[in-house]
Amino acid sequence: MLSTLAAPTAVLSGERTVISYHGTEPENALIPGHTTESGGVKVIAALFRGLISYDAVDAHPKYAVAKSISTTDSTVFMIELKRGWTFHDGTPVTASSFVDAWNYTAHGPNKMQAASFLAHIEGFDEVNAADSTVTELSGLKVLDDHTFVVTLSAPFSEFLVTLGCSAFFPLPKAFFEDRAAFEAHPIGNGAFRFVSRELEKNILLERYDDYAGDDKPQIGGVDFRIYADLGDAYHDVMDDRLDYLDVTPFWALEGSRYLKDLPNRTYDRTYLGIQTITFPLYDPRYSDRRVRQAISMAIDRVKLIDKIFQGHQAPSDGLVPPAVSGRAENQGGELCSYSPVRARELFEASGFQGDIELTSNIDSPNQPWMEEVCASVTATLGVPCRFVSIPTLGEFRRKLNAQEITAVFRSGWIADYPSIENFLSPMFRTGASDNVGKYSNPAVDALLSAADTAPTSEQAWDLYQQAERAILQDMPTIPIWYQSTLSAWSTRLRTVQPNPFRELDLYSVTVAEPEED
Repeated sequence: MLSTLAAPTAVLSGERTVISYHGTEPENALIPGHTTESGGVKVIAALFRGLISYDAVDAHPKYAVAKSISTTDSTVFMIELKRGWTFHDGTPVTASSFVDAWNYTAHGPNKMQAASFLAHIEGFDEVNAADSTVTELSGLKVLDDHTFVVTLSAPFSEFLVTLGCSAFFPLPKAFFEDRAAFEAHPIGNGAFRFVSRELEKNILLERYDDYAGDDKPQIGGVDFRIYADLGDAYHDVMDDRLDYLDVTPFWALEGSRYLKDLPNRTYDRTYLGIQTITFPLYDPRYSDRRVRQAISMAIDRVKLIDKIFQGHQAPSDGLVPPAVSGRAENQGGELCSYSPVRARELFEASGFQGDIELTSNIDSPNQPWMEEVCASVTATLGVPCRFVSIPTLGEFRRKLNAQEITAVFRSGWIADYPSIENFLSPMFRTGASDNVGKYSNPAVDALLSAADTAPTSEQAWDLYQQAERAILQDMPTIPIWYQSTLSAWSTRLRTVQPNPFRELDLYSVTVAEPEED
């Protein structure tokens, strides 16, 4: 717990003030191609800048390091970089900075978690094989220091919009010369540079004054403070010991308590995210999809949301939240509705034996709603269901990736980019980077591939929607609600703008001038 930390007045590089920001311990070292969970992504997003970025209000893509990205066939993309961008060690950002980073991320023996984001690039399958000796994607070619060409294995109309996610960020030469040294002191090209990291305590960044982007921040730095208990973070925001909290505890919603605790210091907004629970399909107990369908229909989503969130969330009717391009309504139908009679029929027919366990990290506010899910499952199906806690997100993710978890586990997704494709391919394509439940269906893979190569967005969306319906029939992941978040901040922050990815816009936030005595 960090509630005993002093007020956030750390000073770096002279008189610049740092803001403190609630965080969770990242799963891995801060390498863009090896970071897919929210605790690490928010730090990576401050340290690095990609070819494009996403608008803080509506998430539309706009050029960042890229000067232009052009294509005539959605297969071959010519990318030209702006001049003047540097890494935090002073070395230039070049075309090779991107190409070398992408090759490293894609190379199978490197075991990078975000590798599958590069799967559309020609040569990926050969490079990504676990024992591959081929280290360069055939679809990447550097023309000069500021120009490179990307050739995809097939047309992919959504490719440009994907280029702002962290898997596509550049890396400096220093990374390839000494990865261990880089992990100890990451070097990015973003608006903030690394200062220090103390595990389970904080990650400190300072503003990089040679940042070449147009969106130069006004704050002097960011202190990401790691909390094991969200309640401690909430009280620290109340008492001005923490500057920004991107999600408040559920109990702060009861009776609109937050309005009294934090007058004019909260913001409630929907964002591009969904909350789910996922089955460990490497456990044969969950191999029968009737079990999975039954548990989904045993969950009273409306009751859960009213009880835990005071109605502040929207029940999921599919896998893709509103405001995402290509989304269709009510894709799950009865499978995403509370249907106790049908749930019991399917569960009894499946012959499932034993109790049901749910699990999650508890350094974010997950336990109350997951216990409510268990209560609904027990009441409907008559089988014991219990919640098993894991202390931190980092430990939770490590256990997931090692397939040590055999309970139904908390999952969810915040968009990397605003497209229906991003809510399907990373989690449900066979072998994808975030398919931690190990779901596989060749028919779904075929639909996703057909959608990727469709000649128009409208045709692609229709195929993605077909894939979504097929996934929901299999129910490897149960949609619970579409995400909204209540963020909160200290009395000294001004121009606070939470973005569509549930993060604070670090480029527009400011700090009030201290009052004179």
